[in-house]
Amino acid sequence: MVDPIGLAIALAGAVVAAVPAGIGSAIGIGMTAQVANGVLAEDPKKFGNVFILVALPGTQGFYGFLGAFLAIMQLGLLGEVRAITMWQGIQMFAACLPVGLAGLASGIWQGKACSSGAQLVAKRATEGTKAVIFAAMVETYAVLGLLVTIFAQMGIKLG
Repeated sequence: MVDPIGLAIALAGAVVAAVPAGIGSAIGIGMTAQVANGVLAEDPKKFGNVFILVALPGTQGFYGFLGAFLAIMQLGLLGEVRAITMWQGIQMFAACLPVGLAGLASGIWQGKACSSGAQLVAKRATEGTKAVIFAAMVETYAVLGLLVTIFAQMGIKLG
């Protein structure tokens, strides 16, 4: 039997996976784009170098969406809704937290790293790869948040 409270809690988990990660991505992309636009105002030929840095913080939003999508699929919301108790709803909510919270924090911090990288590219265009490597180190924690969410969701047994 589907407990409407359990289902609501589980759906709130899907929201918590997607929304904070999307916010982190939007903030990260926004701050990097501001710096990149300044770089391009001085030298439009550096677009290719700064584009990667602007796009990189956007991955957290995709990870959050994936965590939410997997929760929705596991709940059967695109077909026949699976039986879920309140406790299972709480478990799903908790399982969705890592990707949402890691995406929020890492999206913002990756945006800061990418912004600094864009400043580096402004002065030394050939050093852009190093900036991407530093920014990718922040990405690691968003990926770990997604993996924890996936593994935790796999551990929830729904009827």
